[in-house]
Amino acid sequence: MKHVDIYTDGACKNNPGPGGYGAILVYNGREKEISGGDKHTTNNRMELLAAINGLKMLREPCEVTLYSDSKYLIDSIEKGWVYSWQKNGWRKADKSPALNVELWTELLALIDYHKVSFVWVKGHAGHIYNERCDRLAVAGAEAAALM
Repeated sequence: MKHVDIYTDGACKNNPGPGGYGAILVYNGREKEISGGDKHTTNNRMELLAAINGLKMLREPCEVTLYSDSKYLIDSIEKGWVYSWQKNGWRKADKSPALNVELWTELLALIDYHKVSFVWVKGHAGHIYNERCDRLAVAGAEAAALM
């Protein structure tokens, strides 16, 4: 399997409001940047979309290390919360509905297709790829605000 590093970030103005995401895929010394946005969204949705759209760029099953500064994304996967929500009919422990179900469903399918490990990075702490993803996400949010 090919190994790909994917760095992701999401941004949102006013949360909810115009939002954007950015991702950088690194494979064999080459980089590919992607970004996008939505006129009315949340930061958490953009964090999920960054991961989803990064993984969707891969044309075959890959071994992936996905880096994110989103505790929502990383903890939901690594601590198993999303799997519990899914098992419980997309209800959280307090019986309230889980949010972003359609995005989680899409992400889980991509995780099943690829071999993905998740790594949390501290945001706005000088990590070169995280900073670049942040700029992509902010640009996506600004473009979305103009729609």
